[in-house]
Amino acid sequence: MKKIVFVALIALVGSTAAAAADFKIGFVNTERVFRDAAPAVRAQKKIEQEFAKRDQEMQKMAEQIRKLQESLEKNAVTMPETERRNKEREFSDLNKDFQRKQREFREDLNQRRNEELAGVLERANRTIKAIAEAEKYDIIFQEAVYASPLIDITDKVIKALEDKPAGK
Repeated sequence: MKKIVFVALIALVGSTAAAAADFKIGFVNTERVFRDAAPAVRAQKKIEQEFAKRDQEMQKMAEQIRKLQESLEKNAVTMPETERRNKEREFSDLNKDFQRKQREFREDLNQRRNEELAGVLERANRTIKAIAEAEKYDIIFQEAVYASPLIDITDKVIKALEDKPAGK
């Protein structure tokens, strides 16, 4: 598909010198939009707030596991056999529970991040389309191996997203 678009673009640009002179190309660095645009920053802060409590619980659990492991390593030789086995079992169970909760945490976090970024991407795409129509761009790319700074309109998009209220 990308090859077809590229061939069509080459054919369009190369068809006549006059047409090529009127052809206007733009590029938007989506990664920068996700990192720097106000809606993306707000979405990231929202996610951090949503997951802060769970993150703290995970850190406490990790600390508990670390302390139990240190205690086992330090006292295993002097502990009675049954107490050592009980502590090892407790450590193993706690570690399995931690691994499960950590996996669930990552999955939930990734799902929420994807949901929030989908909204940011939708707004960014509407903004890019509005800029393209207003400034008469023929094509705007969001993915490229290289794009000249002369055609990079990422800053315009980021500024427009900051000026534009949510939901518009």
